[in-house]
Amino acid sequence: MRSYIIRRILLIIPTFIVVSMIIFLILRLIPGSVIDTIAAQYIYLTNLDKAAIEKALGLNVPIYIQYFRWMGQIFLHGNFGKSFVTNLPVVDDIKARWPITFELGIMALLIGQLIALPVGIYSAMRQDTVGDYITRSIAILCIAVPDFWVATMVIVFPSIWWHYTPSIMLISFGKDPLGNLKMFIIPALVLGMQLSGMTMRMMRTMMLEVLRQDYIRTAWAKGLKERVVIMRHALKNAFIPVITIIGWQIPLLFGGAVIIENIFQLPGMGQLMVSAVQQRDYPTISAIMIILTSVVLILNLLIDLVYSFLDPRIHYK
Repeated sequence: MRSYIIRRILLIIPTFIVVSMIIFLILRLIPGSVIDTIAAQYIYLTNLDKAAIEKALGLNVPIYIQYFRWMGQIFLHGNFGKSFVTNLPVVDDIKARWPITFELGIMALLIGQLIALPVGIYSAMRQDTVGDYITRSIAILCIAVPDFWVATMVIVFPSIWWHYTPSIMLISFGKDPLGNLKMFIIPALVLGMQLSGMTMRMMRTMMLEVLRQDYIRTAWAKGLKERVVIMRHALKNAFIPVITIIGWQIPLLFGGAVIIENIFQLPGMGQLMVSAVQQRDYPTISAIMIILTSVVLILNLLIDLVYSFLDPRIHYK
């Protein structure tokens, strides 16, 4: 196990470097540039002024030199550079905003799984019944309906019918925990809706496959109760592919957070990402994407390790 973990960590390094190259290059291919964005704010900006701004931002050198400078700052100093817009360290902006995105993502993930897992298990246990058809329809609906549309409707209809709109002022959890949860529960529910649909269908499919196995028939033949058969014999084996799906949902959470945070005016990393893209703030965009990449790579390793816990037959050499 130890040698497997070491090999996986060593493999993360080249993957991280390749992804960082792709991120760095794609950002430079976005139409327009930060120089044009800055120049648009001033009327009497000459070409000499533009050249001075380009030099101050370090954009006057070839792109490969820019990349090595950027990676050197990350690996040697743990520094993602300064924002092209505010001229403040990017780390400061991320430190202020990541708790909001983290709270939204964790709540959405928990809500999605708390809905999906029990419903998926129930649907498999009651295959081809009315309850099964209803839950399958709900799962398809959760996957099909766009979360941005649901979020918009959640804001529009209550404001028309009951003259209620969610608060746009951030409520700190430390000052008012209940108010903070009330503020985040609706965005988290909307964000977790699609996640629950995917997990629900996967949970049902895997439970049906496991319930047809011989050892499950043997458990039934012994006269064990339904709860014991499900929890002790079926659930662990059925849960392995579901864990993989949950791991894949982490990047989807951030992608959804970009939309949900802007609709509900939550000042998290998703909102910062949209603002940075609009202003061509390369260091901020790169830092957010690198952090997301690192999280995904580490989570993939942890998910692989969870497999051996769920199924003792899985050994890593």
